Parts: sequence; structure tokens; C-alpha cells
Amino acid sequence: MDGEFELGPQDGRLLVRTGRSGLGRRAGHDLTIEAARWSAAVEAREPLDASSVEVTVEVDGLEVREGAGGVKPLTDQDRAEIVKNLRKVLDVRRYPQIRFVSTAIGEDAVEGDLTIMGRTKPVRLAAARDGERVRGGVTVEQSRWGIKPYSAFFGALRLADEVEIEFEIRLPE
Repeated sequence: MDGEFELGPQDGRLLVRTGRSGLGRRAGHDLTIEAARWSAAVEAREPLDASSVEVTVEVDGLEVREGAGGVKPLTDQDRAEIVKNLRKVLDVRRYPQIRFVSTAIGEDAVEGDLTIMGRTKPVRLAAARDGERVRGGVTVEQSRWGIKPYSAFFGALRLADEVEIEFEIRLPE
């Protein structure tokens, strides 16, 4: 399947999953955050390693979809507060986008540069094609990009440094 394609939220999902740490972790929630506004420019070539992908995520398009665990269920007010804090932590005014640019594509992985808050680091995403779908993900440590994981209650409740990024994309015909 050779060609150039533009993909976005209508073609799949891009999720970020967070965990908790600290003494107060039972009070917090493990979050599922969805990138509601993203785009991908895909250049599909044979052989596969001649292909490329570039993904841009709008930080102010990140939305809390789920909050598992915790003492109480996640409320709409909680969701709004989490989004507000997320935008603050990621400094959305200075860094409105997160970008991934591939450097190598193989049968089961995509290597590339991930830029968050102006810092670019190499990552390796697992990726598997199943017919017209591609699924995959990567675990990243926020601190590697200079992000201090959110904390509350004087540090007793905080997000774990590691977050999981998952994607599932439907390829065009």
C-alpha cells in the first residue's frame, strides 16, 4: 500500500494512561486521557523501512476519559481540574503541541523522536499490523522530558513518572 495519507481522530484513538504513587495513592485515580485533536502524516512505501510517519498532538485537546480506582468516582469537576493541571504542567501556552517524527519503521516497531515541551528524545514504539489496523504503544518517563509528575497533598499523592501511550489506527483503503 504505497501512498501518502493524512490521519486524525476519525481514524483511531491515541490514549495516555497514568498511574499513581505515594502514600496517598489510594485517594487518586489511574487516568485514561485521550488526544481528541491530533493529526498524522503517513508516507507508506515498499519496502516498509522506506515509510515515515509524523504525528502532532494538540495539548489543549487532551481530555480525561476515565478515572479508575480512587476513594470516590471521578466527577466532571475533577475532570476539569485535571485538565487544567495537565495544561499547566505541560505549559500549553509555550508548548502547544507534542510531536513524534519517525526515524525508522520496521515490522514490529517504529523508532523516532518524541518532542514534549521543547525537548526531543528518541523512543521506540511497539507496533503491530492486523489487517487494516495498526496497534501499539510505548511507556515513557515524564522526567526524561523535564516534566515533574503532578503531586497533591504535599506529595503524598502523585502521578507515577511512567505513563503509557497507546494507539489504534485504522488505515485508509
